Amino acid sequence: MSKRSVLVVCAVVFSSMFVAAGLFAGTAVKDSFKMESKIYTKHTYAAPTLSHKKHVDDYKAKCGDCHHDSKGKPLANLKAGSNVQKCSECHKKPGKKPSGGAKLTDQQKREYHAEALHDNCIGCHKTHNKSLPKGGKKSPVSCNDCHPGGKIK
Repeated sequence: MSKRSVLVVCAVVFSSMFVAAGLFAGTAVKDSFKMESKIYTKHTYAAPTLSHKKHVDDYKAKCGDCHHDSKGKPLANLKAGSNVQKCSECHKKPGKKPSGGAKLTDQQKREYHAEALHDNCIGCHKTHNKSLPKGGKKSPVSCNDCHPGGKIK
């Protein structure tokens, strides 16, 4: 085999390794991050900060408790670093559903980003709070508890 052939084979092998690493590397998960989304031209409330570390380590949340399929079923077999979509990939309408007008189904309501997040987060927080022993630390359920600084003027 010529030197050139060996170099070509090596280049192909190394390139394949980098492509494979990219496919299996998944998504880097920060310990905590601001839940900001580019779908908004203007936020009504300051973005809350979510701590993956606290939810997983302290509260024993599973990935599928938040990350779900199009039918709302938990995604199975997720672990730290798995590729997941951002909420706004499916919940594409910014804000909450408009008040008044035709009554929306739950699925139509959850097309709105804020409705979906509030449904998921607050629903879980309320369930957690009901299961606490007396004097246990409650999860936030009000606007100002999650949105530091409250409403943006």
